[in-house]
Amino acid sequence: MPTPIYNITPFTLLDYPGRTACILWFAGCNMRCVYCYNPDIVLGKGRLSIAEALAFLRSRRGLLQGVVLSGGECTLHPTIFPLLETAKEYGFDVKIDTNGSQPKVLEALIARQLVDYVALDFKALKHRYQAITKSGLFPEFAESLFLLNRSNVPFEVRTTVHCDLISRDDLQAMVSFLQQVDYRGPYYIQRFLNDVPILGRLSRSSKNEHLSTLSTDQIQIVIRE
Repeated sequence: MPTPIYNITPFTLLDYPGRTACILWFAGCNMRCVYCYNPDIVLGKGRLSIAEALAFLRSRRGLLQGVVLSGGECTLHPTIFPLLETAKEYGFDVKIDTNGSQPKVLEALIARQLVDYVALDFKALKHRYQAITKSGLFPEFAESLFLLNRSNVPFEVRTTVHCDLISRDDLQAMVSFLQQVDYRGPYYIQRFLNDVPILGRLSRSSKNEHLSTLSTDQIQIVIRE
């Protein structure tokens, strides 16, 4: 039996806005972001089956409101479809954390009403995407962003900022890109955490204290420490 899930966080108040939730961490990813905080999950193998995850969700019916699929990259696993069909039957709201590399999967999830909230990682613009993610998947990310913009599914856009990877000018250009595609909503800037294990090798990141001034009438920058 396939075991796509690396681990389960049984309770969180932070990862699903307005919901008590658990997190299912899916092993594996098609990117190798140098600042990734989950190298064990990205490079590791799953330990838990979908059946085991559903058994856990059954035990939390009426106790939790939501389930978060994170990773790694959960949309690489076709087993999320039967998982989420059952999770919805159990009454859970569903949030997906995704790098946006699988727009067709995301489109199918939306069409089948299996996702209620999406957190979309905006790694960089096209000219910096390869250097940061070690992939050429910017067009797929852009397609996912366009898809979410057209949908009725609530979603957020977020970027992790390390001073050696994303400059203030880069971030200004990313805000402009979001405006061009008519994204409206908060744009979450997650400051890189120093002194934690990561996938690549980076120097310490210094803080730019004025990133919130890049907000516009259409897009509000929200800093997440």
